[in-house]
Amino acid sequence: MALEITDANFEETVLNSEKPVLVDFWAAWCGPCRMVGPIIDEVATDYDGKAVVGKMDVDANQEFAAKYGVRNIPTVLVFQNGEVVGRQVGVAPKNAYTDAIDALLN
Repeated sequence: MALEITDANFEETVLNSEKPVLVDFWAAWCGPCRMVGPIIDEVATDYDGKAVVGKMDVDANQEFAAKYGVRNIPTVLVFQNGEVVGRQVGVAPKNAYTDAIDALLN
C-alpha cells in the first residue's frame, strides 16, 4: 500500500529520502486517478524497501502540488535526491512507473 504523503511530511518523506521516491498526485473526484491508484499500490508493494511510493491528495495538500506545477491529475512525479527526475501525466501502464524507478536503482 502506498504511503499517504501530505504537505506536512513531504519534505521529510520525499525531499530528504535517500531512496528514489514516486509520488502520485490525485483527488477522490478524479476518475482516471481511481484507475491509477491500484497500480501505484502494486508498485509500492513491489518496491517495498527499495523505493518510497506514495500518494498525495491535491485537494487536501496544495502547497507542493503547486510548487511542482501539477495542473492535471493524475500526475506522477519521480524524485531522486530531492529533485524531480521523471513526470507522467495521465493514466499509464504499470511499467511506466516501474521503469522510472528501475532506472534510478541500476
